Amino acid sequence: MIVSASYRTDIPAFHAAWFARRLEAGWVEVRNPYGGPPGRVSLKAEDVEGFIFWTRNARPFLPQLEQVAAREIPFVVQYTMTGHPSRLDGGTPPPDQALTVMEEIARTHGSDRVVWRYDPIVFSDQTPKSVHRETFARLADRVAGRALANEVVVSVLQPYKKAARRLDKLHDLAWCDPQVEEKQALLRDLADLAAERGLRLSLCAQPELLVPGVVEAACIDAARLSRIAGRPIAPKAKPHRPACACVQSRDIGAYDTCAHGCVYCYAVNGQERARRLVAEQDPKSPRLGP
Repeated sequence: MIVSASYRTDIPAFHAAWFARRLEAGWVEVRNPYGGPPGRVSLKAEDVEGFIFWTRNARPFLPQLEQVAAREIPFVVQYTMTGHPSRLDGGTPPPDQALTVMEEIARTHGSDRVVWRYDPIVFSDQTPKSVHRETFARLADRVAGRALANEVVVSVLQPYKKAARRLDKLHDLAWCDPQVEEKQALLRDLADLAAERGLRLSLCAQPELLVPGVVEAACIDAARLSRIAGRPIAPKAKPHRPACACVQSRDIGAYDTCAHGCVYCYAVNGQERARRLVAEQDPKSPRLGP
């Protein structure tokens, strides 16, 4: 079983102490987001084939990565770094800080454990195509130049209703959802920029945007975990969405428990509620959230 921690929240940034206690206990309780009784997921080394950690700030989590490594459980850190304006990305650490932490993870555990995410791509008057090209190239130079990762995952903002409502309320930023051809044109440019720097560019679950040079992303990547572990890890394929190359995993996060404040976030219904739940989280609780 591969454990995802978590595409519902940023466990490394906000819940490191909680995760450390659950790792020591050997299990975690997970609320069913669709209702019904909670589930129980083992975190014992003999039961976990690998961890996928999703984060915008892994600095608080570095001791926990050491604990996972000490248990000889392979892991991958999906590290989001976009350089978007704070109006979009809220309290996300700036790229300089993210690069420093990515470098520490790569140096300590190996660069194959780090996947850079330039995700999501938001089209707006503050982030037009030209800005994305410039920002992506600048960040890719630093990622490749320091050998911090060999893959970058991208996606284009999908305007879910709650995200669109928040974006519409930004009086100092005008966003848009352009035609497919405009999105594809930018992705072709980013694919060229990535390839020039020796980075593989993959696209997360948007089949209509695939263009030459861009491949389907496998964020829950058994092949990468197998390389890291030095043994085959082959759970069955279980994509989350069409054109998703992920294999089966169990996610241990909870919605509304991330306080970064990204305006486009699909996993948070209200920023105030999220900040409150993060502040009130009991590190001794068997599960995240209320």
